[in-house]
Amino acid sequence: MDPLARAVIKADQRGNERFDVGLGIPTSESLYGNTFGRDYLFENKFNKMQGKCTYKVNVEKNYTLKWDPGKTVPTPDGKGTMTVPDPKQTTVREVYPHTVERPFSYYKIDMLHVYNIAQAALNNYALPNGGIILTPKNYSPPAYAASTQGNYYAADEPGVLTAPPQTITGGSTPPSVPNENGAFQSIAERAIKDVEVENDYLKFENQVIMDKKRVAKNGPSPGKIPEPKIIGQDVLYSPNNMISSNKQNKKDEPSSGSIKYELMNGNINGGDPDKSYPIYGINTVTVHTPVVMYPTITDDKPHNQRVEPDSNRAALILDRPFTVSLPTVGQHNGYPGYGHRDYAKYTDRKQVSFPFDVFNKSKSAYILKNTWIDIPVGQLEETFIMPMWIDEGNYTVSFRSIAENTPSDFTYETSANRQWQNHVAVNTIDVNVIGRLYDFRITDISDYDWETVFRTKKGSSQHSQNLYWVGDRDINGNFVGNRNLNGNPVSNAKPLQLPIKPGSHTNPGYKNVSVKTGYPFKFDFKTMGNMFGANDKVRIVPTFYFVNKDGTGRRPVDLYYHDHSRKKYFVKIGSPDDNIKQTVKLNDPMRNVPAHEITDSANFAYDNYGSNGLSRNAFIMDYQSKAKKEMLSGYYSQLTLPYQLRTFIGPKAGLPSTVSPQRANASIQKWYGEYYLPPAVYVVDKGTNIAEYGRKNGGLHDKSPIFLKNGYIVVNFNIETVRNNDTRNPYLRYYRLPGHSTPLNNQWKMEGFKNTQKDSYGHTYQLSDGDVIFYHGDLSSYDDFNTSVPH
Repeated sequence: MDPLARAVIKADQRGNERFDVGLGIPTSESLYGNTFGRDYLFENKFNKMQGKCTYKVNVEKNYTLKWDPGKTVPTPDGKGTMTVPDPKQTTVREVYPHTVERPFSYYKIDMLHVYNIAQAALNNYALPNGGIILTPKNYSPPAYAASTQGNYYAADEPGVLTAPPQTITGGSTPPSVPNENGAFQSIAERAIKDVEVENDYLKFENQVIMDKKRVAKNGPSPGKIPEPKIIGQDVLYSPNNMISSNKQNKKDEPSSGSIKYELMNGNINGGDPDKSYPIYGINTVTVHTPVVMYPTITDDKPHNQRVEPDSNRAALILDRPFTVSLPTVGQHNGYPGYGHRDYAKYTDRKQVSFPFDVFNKSKSAYILKNTWIDIPVGQLEETFIMPMWIDEGNYTVSFRSIAENTPSDFTYETSANRQWQNHVAVNTIDVNVIGRLYDFRITDISDYDWETVFRTKKGSSQHSQNLYWVGDRDINGNFVGNRNLNGNPVSNAKPLQLPIKPGSHTNPGYKNVSVKTGYPFKFDFKTMGNMFGANDKVRIVPTFYFVNKDGTGRRPVDLYYHDHSRKKYFVKIGSPDDNIKQTVKLNDPMRNVPAHEITDSANFAYDNYGSNGLSRNAFIMDYQSKAKKEMLSGYYSQLTLPYQLRTFIGPKAGLPSTVSPQRANASIQKWYGEYYLPPAVYVVDKGTNIAEYGRKNGGLHDKSPIFLKNGYIVVNFNIETVRNNDTRNPYLRYYRLPGHSTPLNNQWKMEGFKNTQKDSYGHTYQLSDGDVIFYHGDLSSYDDFNTSVPH
């Protein structure tokens, strides 16, 4: 009656279990239950019935008694008497009682209970509703038949038995009948047959355990009911029991079980209807639903203009898209079924949260910072757009992957929820939000040869919409061709691109014309980002090259000029004596700066830099008045554009409701500058010691052959932003300087600058990034007016 039961609860499929349930199995995976035990149980009691039948048997015997008493008769002679035989005979019947015993034995089934398997039950937290019932499949209960007709059958009474008669002859008197009690036992024994017996009947699995055939005296001893066998693996087997997706992680959940047998028909003398036995030693199950989070974010190196990029942070560029990747593939615990794989099956949600506002990729939705954004589980990546008004700086982007069985009070773990207590995998990526420096262009040249290029007619301040851009591409490298003052594409017969050189003139008749020294050229450019502070500025460092008129012989040069006001001669640009000021008038009719830009800048300054005790209207009027005056912008060797030469051109309308229009407007800055070379400039190969030359050659004068004349002076601008007066650490740079590895983005090339160009005569010029203008090496403003430098 011991079922020898055991059971297991394991991961499907049996024999090829994907998970070790003791270590962990996820929700939405399935378990199988398998129970083993004896194929039947039985209990029986066979009784040996013993007894004897006693017979009282009478044996009769006839005795013939003979004797001869004689009789007296007269003698023949009558004389007397004589005794003559007188035989007598009689028959005597004697009955002798005998006892005959006939022992017997046979077997009866006192009790027989046979149980077949009814079902098994397995219980564990991981199973559906906490447990499953296993009913037998392909199972045959034992076949047996029994009867209880066993009995004994006594022999018939024999009646009176007769012993052989006996004649007894006596003398003269009758003989005595002998006492023969017991003498005829054999006759009695022979007359009584053995008792016949029949056992009860039991046939079990085609084996006759108890034979019921009638036999004399003793029924045959019964055999043994066969030992039950352990059932096969498919009898009590239940696969594909799904672990519900809402079951939280739990470790080493205990298992219990039972196996139940039911009493078969044909039982003898009672028995319980069923028997249930506990199953001990069933393995535990750990539910651990795995998720991973190994995110990436695009590092926009091609547009990163940082002078010192942070290699530990991904670059996110203002007003540009960036893409986050939230894969469901990654490394988890080294348990069977875990490891490095795709965990999308168990992931309910993937989310990203930005510490700054973002647009979705179509700009149809504006998402506030610190909002958890759902990314469809089956979608690897999503693109967002960085609004232009986000503050530059370091941020940390957060990611998380939430398992399907995550409770509301979940805990989390970095990269993967390796500990079973955690239901969420989190991660972070450090980013650096970076602004932009772009759209450099020359908008005007004071040289009268160029007046009709930039003005609709001579003497007019109305701009012709002709501007010279770095190239034919926009801030992101997209082709746009020529553009007007507002940056909108226009159709021109000839691309107007930097540098300005012979052949750049819009009038074909001026194909050999470049710019004469002494004439300023006006330029502007844009920045995007946090360049709106009172101490933010742009530094422009010019370097100079000389190139022959046929485009050959480019080399770096030093420039000298005479400062007649101080009676200093051959002053080297960049030397301590070089202090001729460069100035800019922002609100100059020839600059065509929209009035609202200056007003917007004044309002921003009032709100952010201090009012100086003035009312807003008075402050704005004062700001506008100062914009009509010359503002120091630097010297020949370096320009530094202060905030007074900056306007704001960011959007003011159509903004998300949470965005300040003033902040959005200030997010794009436009800087205005002006530069010229001295009218009488002296060009020598870089590093030339002109004083030493003068000593060796009897002095130095304007016509000394050391000075380069027959060619062009190329002005090259290195443009850098400076934040909060930190001049030692420029922030953004327009292009990569020779010998430098940063910035990662060469914005000069991004905007389509062509390093090889031809002039109208077919001469080829090899140009460098940053080249903006060619000045004639042998012509100056003195040649036009024979006066000093114009201002």
